[in-house]
Amino acid sequence: MAGPKIPVYCFSCRSRPCARTSAQREERATMAEEKVINKQVLLKDYVTGFPKEEDMVLTSSTIDLKLSQGSTAVLVKNLYLSCDPYMRLRMAKPLVQSYAEAFVPGKVIVGYGVSKVVDSGHPDFKAGDLVWGITGWEEYSLITAPERLKKIKYTDVPLSYYTGILGMPGLTAYVGFYEICCPKKGETVYVSAASGAVGQLVGQFAKLMGCYVVGSAGSQEKIDLLKNKLGFDDAFNYKEEQDLTAALKRCFPTGIDIYFENVGGAMLDAVLLNMREHGRIAVCGMISQYNKTHRDPVHNLFCLISKRILMQGFLEPDHKHKYPQFEEQVVQYIREGKVTYVEDVAEGLENAPSALIGLFSGKNIGKQVVFIAHE
Repeated sequence: MAGPKIPVYCFSCRSRPCARTSAQREERATMAEEKVINKQVLLKDYVTGFPKEEDMVLTSSTIDLKLSQGSTAVLVKNLYLSCDPYMRLRMAKPLVQSYAEAFVPGKVIVGYGVSKVVDSGHPDFKAGDLVWGITGWEEYSLITAPERLKKIKYTDVPLSYYTGILGMPGLTAYVGFYEICCPKKGETVYVSAASGAVGQLVGQFAKLMGCYVVGSAGSQEKIDLLKNKLGFDDAFNYKEEQDLTAALKRCFPTGIDIYFENVGGAMLDAVLLNMREHGRIAVCGMISQYNKTHRDPVHNLFCLISKRILMQGFLEPDHKHKYPQFEEQVVQYIREGKVTYVEDVAEGLENAPSALIGLFSGKNIGKQVVFIAHE
């Protein structure tokens, strides 16, 4: 409860109380109330090898919840943060040009997230809007390029879905499968890292096309998930296979038409030997290589020639124009129960570093999300 107002003697106007001085004090008090503590996660230094929680630092600063006059920025309260494998590449020293800029040591880590607008100087956004896009790993973020944010259109689905099935991973799966792989009914489809944010959707899209779908993952719990919840025809634990080429031959006696690549290394080599003629490979990621100083060579690339295989890398940002079409289609799938989405939710900003690190040892089951705050 606020205490009684104390009259203030003003030496400039020689009066008590002074209305002007009282107003100034009230204004300063209001400004102080608009500043809040803002917890943040910073990158400590560039990372070599396998990342550790100690490579990130939890700290705090203060932030003003009211934008300055004339600002065109947007101030948001972050609700959910997304942990994605590509973020590991941004933690490394930028020795070669990459599609995503490296994080800066001592600065806040950034990534995809779901947020609520607190204040806006941009005509396209107002306080209370729910948005998704690139934001900081912090409780509140000042977005200076708000044109990159997207307003959340559908609120009858979980907001966290906009970090996954209705966000960057979802569009990645959609474009990679339908646009790059050009699937046909009855074809055979193999998905590596199949229980992850992207893989679980690719498998379900393939089933909706009438394809035969096999996925691989790194635990029995994930294998059960693929077969019993996500509808894959078969799945295997790559960690338990002595010979990946033989494992794929067992699952695909007549060969693989489509491979959705998330892993790289030895798995890619084994797949190439099992591809059918005129097969297609969509290269989405190579998570097995991200933490290696010296990356594994691929030995069976001649199969691209002998089997006339089309192998293509792709990036989700190149296909942003497809988002409206994708969103309408996938929201309909969700409402009709044709697709399901599995999330692994960590709670609290302080647990974001361990959640991100867990991606690279396979701790997550489904899309890794960090819950920060309620609306």
